[in-house]
Amino acid sequence: MHNSSFAAQAVADGPQTIAPPSFNGMGWLVVTNLAVMTIATLIGVMVIVKLVGDWWKHRRQDVRFSPAAIYRFLGIMFAAGITLRCGAEAVNLWGWNPHDPLATGMYLTAKRLIDPIAVSCGITALMVYILSEPGMIEQQRKEPFPVDMWLAWPMVQRMLWLGLSTFVAAVGVVSTR
Repeated sequence: MHNSSFAAQAVADGPQTIAPPSFNGMGWLVVTNLAVMTIATLIGVMVIVKLVGDWWKHRRQDVRFSPAAIYRFLGIMFAAGITLRCGAEAVNLWGWNPHDPLATGMYLTAKRLIDPIAVSCGITALMVYILSEPGMIEQQRKEPFPVDMWLAWPMVQRMLWLGLSTFVAAVGVVSTR
């Protein structure tokens, strides 16, 4: 192997396991992580696409710091953080291959490069939440109170079906490795 990557060297010199050694041979844990990380990535992408689409559609009517604009921004930032972090881990788990340490090492390194960006998205969302919380609470106390939570049920159903099919795929890939 001709590569100076410490990650690639660790994979090449490590045990030839079907999943990262940190799973300690527990197949159920590999399936759980593979499914959860993939599901979170896909749901995060769905949320980002929806919220960016909503922002684009309503960009002329939403003022800069309106509750709707802040709410969308928070959703986009939280979803981006989850998507980046879980996506990097999902790629690492789907692509784990001790017989190809160069690619596996690249996935491991990419994950570490993406982590600070993902965390920055989450911290940004938390700071905007803290900054907007007093004004948002004041706005939310104005009548009418009821919010129809079921308007987005079709999207949540798609997320649930996606989650189920991803879990089945994770079981299949771990079972056949």
